[in-house]
Amino acid sequence: MTELTCYACDESVPVPTAPDSPTGLPTPRCDCGEPRWFDADPDRLDALTWPTDLDDRMWAFPELLPVDPPSSGMTTAPGGTPLVRTPELDAFAGARVSVKDEGRNPTGSFKDRGSAVGVALAADAGADAVGTVSHGNMAISTAAMAAALGLDCVVCVPANIPEERLGNIARFGPRIVRVDGDYGRLYHEALSIGAERGVPFVNSDTPGRVAGQKTTVLEVLAEYRARNDGELPEAVVLPVSSGGHASGAYKGLWELVDAGLVAEAELPRLYLVQAAACSPIADAAERGLDRVERVERGETIAYSIANPDPPSGTRALYGARDTGGGALAVDDDAIRTAQRRLADDVGLAVEVSSATSLAGVKRLTERGEIAPDDDVVCVATGSGFKESPTVDVDAELVPLAELEGAI
Repeated sequence: MTELTCYACDESVPVPTAPDSPTGLPTPRCDCGEPRWFDADPDRLDALTWPTDLDDRMWAFPELLPVDPPSSGMTTAPGGTPLVRTPELDAFAGARVSVKDEGRNPTGSFKDRGSAVGVALAADAGADAVGTVSHGNMAISTAAMAAALGLDCVVCVPANIPEERLGNIARFGPRIVRVDGDYGRLYHEALSIGAERGVPFVNSDTPGRVAGQKTTVLEVLAEYRARNDGELPEAVVLPVSSGGHASGAYKGLWELVDAGLVAEAELPRLYLVQAAACSPIADAAERGLDRVERVERGETIAYSIANPDPPSGTRALYGARDTGGGALAVDDDAIRTAQRRLADDVGLAVEVSSATSLAGVKRLTERGEIAPDDDVVCVATGSGFKESPTVDVDAELVPLAELEGAI
């Protein structure tokens, strides 16, 4: 992949073959203000075929990635997560549901896909350290992949980050910097300062991260069609925060079309779901806007996706609409209910933010945008085992001698 392009204005810039900076890449944002992404080489697209199996995990799609697949180490591990048909959820959701369980990645979230590519790009370019701005999964993931590749790591987090999250990030030995100030500005300031200091920041929508994260939807379609005689689902529904994962999903879908592996008419609709208390992308969709505007951040249990100024929000909304889908918001009660149904009905513990995808499907079927016989994939973006329980625990204490009467 030799170029970075902008979806909004079609501007392209070359990726230097002999990088003169540790990032090895031009700035991740176009002069028009929108984010850039890697453009697939046409010759490599022509060579693309459906993988016969997914044993290589996210690296089963080398033609669509900007780094060579690793031969060993933890960066080989992301991807290959289960796609589970869950008929137990059909009545609740109002459609035929399958769940893509991204909590099975090495650090428990889809962020490992983007970190594996983004950190590898930095290492290939000669960087000694990488950084990221995150208050959760991305911080954990970037630190882990940096450790796997022998790089130092600096993680910038908001000052009010919960202590339990700090503990999870600290496991992999990064330098953690708590920053008191506007979290939206922190994203851009870190990119700028990192470039000056020779520390590439693998933030939420940097090109390498987006390239890695598009493998979520590539796996979904590859596995689904293998099980269903070449058919594809009608819709893919995923939580959205910065818009980087959604942008990657959109890019991956259209690359399959460009490669001739998917007909445009068969393209699944892409739906993006946010928490109602902080939903700039859904708000823009509801108002018919072409650009996502910053909102005031409200309090929500879906803390990790409450981004009031998503850097790839406009691109994500454009992508969802271009597939015939869109964006919507669900309230905290709906999120709690969906999280509980995933646990009680199918035995899946997902983080609160992940449950928005199932809550979103229920809302979409109620609105008639998804039909009862539609096949829908809910992307559960992260494991619930890193979060404090959101349910009351009722554990009865009985003497061993009285166990028979208690069961």
